[in-house]
Amino acid sequence: MKVGIVGAGKWGQALHFAISQNEDSYISSRTKRDIKNFVSQEEIMEFEYLIFAISAQNARDWLENKFVFKNQKILVASKGIEVGSGKFLNEVFSEFIPEKNLAFISGPSFASEVINSLPTAIVISSKNKKLASKFSKLFPSFIKTYTSKDVIGAEVCGAYKNIIAIASGICDGLELGNNARASLISRGLVEMMRFGKSFGAKKSTFIGLSGSGDLFLTASSKLSRNYRVGLGLSEGKSLETILEELGEVAEGVYTSKAVYNIVQKHDIYAPIAIEVYSVLEGKKPQDSLRDLLSK
Repeated sequence: MKVGIVGAGKWGQALHFAISQNEDSYISSRTKRDIKNFVSQEEIMEFEYLIFAISAQNARDWLENKFVFKNQKILVASKGIEVGSGKFLNEVFSEFIPEKNLAFISGPSFASEVINSLPTAIVISSKNKKLASKFSKLFPSFIKTYTSKDVIGAEVCGAYKNIIAIASGICDGLELGNNARASLISRGLVEMMRFGKSFGAKKSTFIGLSGSGDLFLTASSKLSRNYRVGLGLSEGKSLETILEELGEVAEGVYTSKAVYNIVQKHDIYAPIAIEVYSVLEGKKPQDSLRDLLSK
């Protein structure tokens, strides 16, 4: 069967490689790339099964200007919250596509390891159990797949863990030690769960692959873009310089603003997210550390 990958960044290319092990995988992006089975954006729209791997902040633009609904089934592989509206990606996609046609990827999955066929496990979440099962069968043997109906839980985990990863990068950059990092990540998990509970997420999602699995990975490795953002902030670099050096999107930068607005609106206790947002806005990391320890 033909599967189309929308987005040719590192994650899109990794998914393209993985799916191509079992199926006919094609890939597309705004600019032409020298990649096997690259097709135009118009052609990719004709495929019944699509995997979306574009920045979360560009999702609405793509849906409004590039996408034409033809009963496609879409697996969203992006993670984040739309800054302008504060909506989760499932809410954004549901404005254009029926829920029964949508599924979402979560879990620990660095693109560089996927493209090298290293083993991992992911979760496919969907309100449509049959669709989740269908997408899960597209992946090769080195990627173990699980299915879930807790879409909002997966969404919260995928977005929030990037904020904690920035905090963890700051922690390591300040050389605060292993005890501090472990404390930060574990309290970050509690904070994620508290946030998710406010939106009806299931507790079990946060202690599984989508939550603790992806959080532990993203918050403890230099392969994580968000972790590297934290390292840069701890060195006193400007956010502009850090993002220029990365050369890639670090979703946690945008998600932190969205989460900050949400927790203020709904009065959710989220001290780590608030401090990460404050540091991104110019607060000194040492001052944030002091304020966190005093809470």
